Amino acid sequence: MPENVGIVLLLVCLLEVKHMFADFYLQTKKMLSGRCEYFHPGRAQHAAVHALSSLIVLFLFGSPLWFMVLICAAEWLVHFNIDFWKAHHSECRQLEPTQGAYWRAMGTDQLLHHLTYVAMAAAWSMVAL
Repeated sequence: MPENVGIVLLLVCLLEVKHMFADFYLQTKKMLSGRCEYFHPGRAQHAAVHALSSLIVLFLFGSPLWFMVLICAAEWLVHFNIDFWKAHHSECRQLEPTQGAYWRAMGTDQLLHHLTYVAMAAAWSMVAL
């Protein structure tokens, strides 16, 4: 495998690991409540945990500071809006884990987050490699 491909795959893997922790281990009660409201401070904090965690990952890969700030700000905005869509779709409609629509919303939410990391890694490869 070419070295550059391995580096990009490692970057994607570390972004995925940080996603698991930020999305499933580091959410507080505040982040999980009242999510049908668009300007929700808990959602902003949750998206900030993602962006700051990505900043650490990108720092480990020797990314330029301007790039880290730009891409993590973009990730914050994208993550905030993906999560709003999911909350609006699921919680405001009172979907439950026993309903297929709940899992379709969860799957779509996660897919969009993971595609965000693919886009971030592609942008990183254009700047850093």
